Amino acid sequence: MSTALKEASDDAALLRAAGLRVTRPRLGVLAALREHPHADAADVLTAVREGQPTVSHQAVYDSLHTLTEARLVRSLQPAGSTARYELDAHDNHHHLVCRGCGALVDVPCHTGSAPCLSAPEDHGFAIDEAEVYYWGRCPACAAEDTTLPHSTL
Repeated sequence: MSTALKEASDDAALLRAAGLRVTRPRLGVLAALREHPHADAADVLTAVREGQPTVSHQAVYDSLHTLTEARLVRSLQPAGSTARYELDAHDNHHHLVCRGCGALVDVPCHTGSAPCLSAPEDHGFAIDEAEVYYWGRCPACAAEDTTLPHSTL
């Protein structure tokens, strides 16, 4: 079985396990996010249309919403950025965001377990996650920006 067919079969099983119908747009979104992590909705649509040229905007947006609600996909929205999406690996990782080009990359959680931070006051909430964004400049943007001191993140 080819890798693409195996992944599609795995994705179908993943959808069924989450109680979702298996649809071509949902399979396309999962495949697109596997190939393009941290893609925004427009990039996901473009990627899905490579294999499904007639898929509608609405089908992709609905799929992103449904998959996010089912916790199969994670929606990320760093301040000042459009929402981006990744497959939800449930691995408690965080993200680095470049202030220059907007690149977004995964970084492991320092503690490894969720939540990795403790709130000084929980107000009665049962806290189960902390979302962390580290901000800085990627190597390419840092090299281009001669006004900022270079640092090693």
